[in-house]
Amino acid sequence: MKGMLDHLTIGVFAKAAAVNVETIRYYQRKGLLPKPEKPYGSIRRYGDSDIARVKFIKFSQRLGFSLDEVAQLLKLEDGTHCAEAAEIAERKLADIRSRLEDLQRMQAVLSQLTSRCHHQDNDVTCPLITSLQQAARLA
Repeated sequence: MKGMLDHLTIGVFAKAAAVNVETIRYYQRKGLLPKPEKPYGSIRRYGDSDIARVKFIKFSQRLGFSLDEVAQLLKLEDGTHCAEAAEIAERKLADIRSRLEDLQRMQAVLSQLTSRCHHQDNDVTCPLITSLQQAARLA
């Protein structure tokens, strides 16, 4: 049975899904969104299930999933592959935790360096820039 909104043009569909038309086309090229049939002499029409799919993709991206990972999740959407979906999510969670640790280390270093700038005693050189230059030479 067709949804109530199965008559949308690509422009109206994009607006309803809060993306631009090029995003829709890109998702179609990537295989994330099916391209509806184009009746002879007419234009393609999209529906509420297409809107839901685009919103799923966008929300998944906001959680940090790449489009390749979203594609994997979409292949598992029939509900019988919960373990596989959880495995993808657990890998993403481990990646996020690792990035958080990196960000915390970066925060600590930058905090120390900016603190040196605020407590310099009329030195000619900036402690932050000097420290970055020294570290760059060692890298």
